[in-house]
Amino acid sequence: MKKKKSLANIEPYVWLLPSILLMTIFILFPILEVFRTSLSEVSKAGIIKGFCGLDNFTKVLRGSTFKLVLKNTLVWTIVVVVLSTVFGFILALVLNNEFRFRKAVRAVVVFPWATSLIIQAGVWKFIIDKDYGALNTLLMKLHIIASPVNWTPTPGAYFAWECFVGIFVTVPFVTFCVLSGLQSIDTAYYEAATVDGANYWQKLFKITLPLVRPSLTVSTVLNIIYVFNSFPIIWTITKGDPASRTDTLVTYLYKLAFYKGKSGEAAAVSVIGFLILCACASVYMIISLKKEGQEE
Repeated sequence: MKKKKSLANIEPYVWLLPSILLMTIFILFPILEVFRTSLSEVSKAGIIKGFCGLDNFTKVLRGSTFKLVLKNTLVWTIVVVVLSTVFGFILALVLNNEFRFRKAVRAVVVFPWATSLIIQAGVWKFIIDKDYGALNTLLMKLHIIASPVNWTPTPGAYFAWECFVGIFVTVPFVTFCVLSGLQSIDTAYYEAATVDGANYWQKLFKITLPLVRPSLTVSTVLNIIYVFNSFPIIWTITKGDPASRTDTLVTYLYKLAFYKGKSGEAAAVSVIGFLILCACASVYMIISLKKEGQEE
């Protein structure tokens, strides 16, 4: 009996062992290696020469480019996450209603999220091109404009288009996260609220929002991580040019590592981004959990 009990206690850990090993090999070791590289002097060939302390962090933080890139990253993350959450929530409310061809509409909505980001960014780069872009061609055929318009006259305009593409491909993810929460709400809550004379907005803020908050929390935290680390959209459309005016931390560290051969500084940028991301996600989770605890 004792042997059976001991085997029963060990069995869950045996089943978890493959996952733990995979996470250790493919997640934990790479993270530790990045931290080690950020604290080391690295040659252009990628050979670690020795410990250099915080020299790589000092070089990165003193550079004027890093401040610009950090600002771009924060703007990019906040704009894409906030607007995609708002639009995704509204779209989820619409798709939660009964209407004709609802299944077909849901299938269409998921396409931007299901398609590769590189393909999406490439398509939008073609659409907004001044000389042969589909947007200018369509507007000229509709006689809305007389000649091709340069939709990206400045780095800021390019960055705005990148944010738009980021929102476009992120909305479906938020929509279906919220939609799963909406469909789990018992209709009896709304029926009782209707009997009590509650209007649409009262139902939305008193019933819908509190009950879908767990789904919103999950989608927001995952969105912060995905958007902050997003590489394909920025790289496909502008490669961070001109002069890093549209770079984010991910594209900037890529240039440092593979264009300039500064692997130590690139690792330092990666660590800074990792710490910022951990801090933001932790703060958001703590605030959300506190709100849920207070409501309970």
